[in-house]
Amino acid sequence: MVRRIDVSGTDGVRLAAWEFAEPPKGGKEGEQAPGVLLLHGLMGRAAHWADTARWLAARHRAFGLDQRGHGRSDKPAEGPYSREAFVGDAEAAIEQLGLAPAVLIGHSMGALTAWQLAARRPDLVRALVICDMRASALGGRSQREWEEWFESWPVPFATLADVRKWFGEDDPGLERPAPSRGEFFAEVMAERPDGWRPVFSRRQMLMARETWVHDAHWEELAQVRCPTLVLRGVDGELGRAEAQEMVRVLPRGEYAEIPDAGHLAHHDQPESWRAAVGAFLDKTLPD
Repeated sequence: MVRRIDVSGTDGVRLAAWEFAEPPKGGKEGEQAPGVLLLHGLMGRAAHWADTARWLAARHRAFGLDQRGHGRSDKPAEGPYSREAFVGDAEAAIEQLGLAPAVLIGHSMGALTAWQLAARRPDLVRALVICDMRASALGGRSQREWEEWFESWPVPFATLADVRKWFGEDDPGLERPAPSRGEFFAEVMAERPDGWRPVFSRRQMLMARETWVHDAHWEELAQVRCPTLVLRGVDGELGRAEAQEMVRVLPRGEYAEIPDAGHLAHHDQPESWRAAVGAFLDKTLPD
């Protein structure tokens, strides 16, 4: 079962929210299961959360959101792709889907959106999972490196197998093969007359990234009052020292790490991911 619900985001941008399993039945009369909103990272899509959403559906009403510029949501040519727009979109999704107070589970850029929303609208968020997103500023050099990386993509790809191989094996930025990374990118490609191309605009992805890489986000992190799990893959982009400092800054922070996982921890080690998130939710949410 897959169900799409359109949401009206900031400035009327049409957003696609997805439910990947039937919500749980039963419980006390008139009481709904806790709502969960899953927010993917830059270049991702809601479908990347499908397995997590199906697992959560045993006890929660779980929705993935295609954020603006991604998946099946609108991709306005000039945006805005600001932090305010992304946070406003997530706020609109929670309210229109009737999820409040929701658990927010975010990966990378989606995690930043999640904690910024939790800081600004604590009434909408009951718990938060931050997966592999740094609070420190990455700087202009990081943005330039991404520009060069995008330019290196050998698009169009002749086949999806070529997509998987390049992103999972041949990308010069890889230290070792990463099959889950290849699968991630295979899911964000669409077939065109000349071959396979990304469903997103790389220019728009740079526009979105430009709005956060130059700033640190510690102040907003400190304003998050709900229980928060900071989760990282041991080989991910968020280092252990910074992750533990994020936990210290958070008023109700907890820490977990997943061995043998990188930036895409929920793809690399799904069972360990579910174990860590499940243990956190068991402690956080009432039966």
